[in-house]
Amino acid sequence: MGAPWITLGDSIPEQGYNRSPSQKKRSAVSRQRRNATVVVRSEGNVFRDLDTSKPVEKLTKVQLAMAINRMVQERKLTQGEAARLLRITQPKVSALANYRLGGFSVERLMNFVTAFGRDVEIVIRRPRSHRAPKVHVTAA
Repeated sequence: MGAPWITLGDSIPEQGYNRSPSQKKRSAVSRQRRNATVVVRSEGNVFRDLDTSKPVEKLTKVQLAMAINRMVQERKLTQGEAARLLRITQPKVSALANYRLGGFSVERLMNFVTAFGRDVEIVIRRPRSHRAPKVHVTAA
């Protein structure tokens, strides 16, 4: 696991009028440490880090949606034009643009990529090291 970053909360209002400035400062720092938020570097799949169901599938969908949204932007298509190209409704294009991907399968998203005239290549190989095998999507 990567090195954690610690973010301290906003400064806490001082309380107690009979304390010295150094006592007030120590007290405020102590309260900040108790209320600190720990931020930890991701291991590469935020959905796994958040302990969601089907993290590999969710990450794959997001990566495919990012590639599709980039192609829509590159062609300067409206959502209506993208809908006609992908043979879906404009509200579905809106869902795709906003990464609401529950109604899309990985296969359907790959078909959208091919609708833009791009190839989808699936490569199966042994892991390059002793790490756990993973699914990786690269948009070229």
